[in-house]
Amino acid sequence: MEERIIVKISELETFVIDVLCNTGLSREDAEITADVLISADRRNIESHGVARLKRYVDGIKTGIINSDARLSIVKETPVSLVVDGNGGMGQAIAYEAMKLCIGKAKKSFMCFASVRNSNHYGIAGYYTMMALKESMIGISLTNSAPLVVPTFGKDATIGTNPISIGFPSKNEKPFLLDMATSTVPRGKLEVYSRKGQSIPDSWACDETGNPTTNAGEVLKNMINRRGGGLLPLGGGTELTSGYKGYGLSAVVDILSGILSSGAAGLDVYGKKGAPAEMCHFLGVINPEAFMGLEEIQGNVDSYIQMLKNSEKAAGQNRIYVAGEKEYEAEEKNKVTVSLQDKVFNTLNDIGREFCLKLSKS
Repeated sequence: MEERIIVKISELETFVIDVLCNTGLSREDAEITADVLISADRRNIESHGVARLKRYVDGIKTGIINSDARLSIVKETPVSLVVDGNGGMGQAIAYEAMKLCIGKAKKSFMCFASVRNSNHYGIAGYYTMMALKESMIGISLTNSAPLVVPTFGKDATIGTNPISIGFPSKNEKPFLLDMATSTVPRGKLEVYSRKGQSIPDSWACDETGNPTTNAGEVLKNMINRRGGGLLPLGGGTELTSGYKGYGLSAVVDILSGILSSGAAGLDVYGKKGAPAEMCHFLGVINPEAFMGLEEIQGNVDSYIQMLKNSEKAAGQNRIYVAGEKEYEAEEKNKVTVSLQDKVFNTLNDIGREFCLKLSKS
């Protein structure tokens, strides 16, 4: 049985910040990155939590991530931005771009930013929540390394390309959609691989395009681009509507990479050891552009209540809405968070280089 390690969030935050600062990030960027990672763990999205720290440390050390980068504005209007991340830390770049969008939306009712030349930015929902905290509608999309096989294909050519959209509410928790356009994100395979568990055969295919339950083998194939990969939302066949997930993924690529003249599809992580060139698309809509905050919040509340109060299927006692489980997990994980023992040990392996140690709670 898998062992879980309980750690204090305050200590975990300090540890992650110290590691990133020692690796070369500014303290400001390290604090933003740590908050994004720990927010994922608090929300029980451990595929995108501190388990990703090694990836970022290795990226900085190898030069894939430019630790000194600051974003620059390529093009700007009152309601739009094209941003170049200059190869910087994805969390810091997306955070600053979203702040710019929020500022413009307060003045001009809405703003959208297409961001090029960035890196992995963590959970898409983090940036959506930034808008929600300002009582505005948030949108957060990103392309990723080509890990997903298009319908009728056998080689990964598109990303897991997540979509997050959030709407502010009044008495209910905000509606917060945060989903990959693949059946599962890559991080989910990593979780199963660490546990040594088989995956459902609807999640991924092998190098021949046939379904597989071997998470570790799929990960190796994706890393070495030997064929195969994750399947789009809906699975690997037209009958199960896999083409819908495939289409959504392509839309994210276009909004993120094509609109910014950045990388898309096979060009993301296109050269081994070179900058990732990931791209994002961020948006903020001020409710005052429509029926106003108070009325929209009330409408969202009513809609959520309609969904949750509808008749339950046999044997079920609750209907959830997007983001509800994650909000409840976040509330529960206020002081401590549970990590897989392999993740805990890996963190201490990373920290040892800098004489840093993460303790059990």
